[in-house]
Amino acid sequence: MIIKILGTGCPKCKKLEENARQAINEAGIEASIEKVTDLDKIMDYGVMITPALVIDGKVVASGKLLSTSDIIALLK
Repeated sequence: MIIKILGTGCPKCKKLEENARQAINEAGIEASIEKVTDLDKIMDYGVMITPALVIDGKVVASGKLLSTSDIIALLK
């Protein structure tokens, strides 16, 4: 599983990455996490508001900071 955090590096983007890492640890899921900070690449996903979470190429959340439990629910 590939999880991507889309964002320019704002505090919410960093917290989303932290929550995503915690979620895969708590859920016992094997996944890699990538950060996408290039605005052109972010816009390629159709995301206009960051942070955004992409799981296996699909945007599952945009413009909000998901909690660890929210991310676990999306991973399952």
